[in-house]
Amino acid sequence: MCSSIICIDENGKILLGRRNDNHLLGYSGGSLEIDECVEDCAKRELLEEMGIIAEELEFFCVNSGPQAHYIYPNGDEVSNFEIVYLCRKWSGVPNCSDGEMDELRFYDPKEIDLEQISPPIKNVVADYINKFGK
Repeated sequence: MCSSIICIDENGKILLGRRNDNHLLGYSGGSLEIDECVEDCAKRELLEEMGIIAEELEFFCVNSGPQAHYIYPNGDEVSNFEIVYLCRKWSGVPNCSDGEMDELRFYDPKEIDLEQISPPIKNVVADYINKFGK
């Protein structure tokens, strides 16, 4: 099981980073540790991957099924079950803390090319754009 956060700035832009494994854009997220709550995992991953401290979370969606199936460049194959949160209240300055991503920046939903989004989260970003990007 995975937990993720789409971090949003005061202008409605979302924080994305270029992943080092497939060189496509993604938000922060990762697998739960033993006995970790999904909210704590999402907050931990956001801090580790993007240097941001989440102050409030809002449930957005569950991402699972065929669209969440993915084979990583290293050959690992997963069928993700991901709980995705939105975070509008946060602190810190975005930075590539753990080396999993680089080129962090906030994107206006209208400028996002879905072909540049990592495949297992493409449907989540498309849903966000449909709900908030107009």
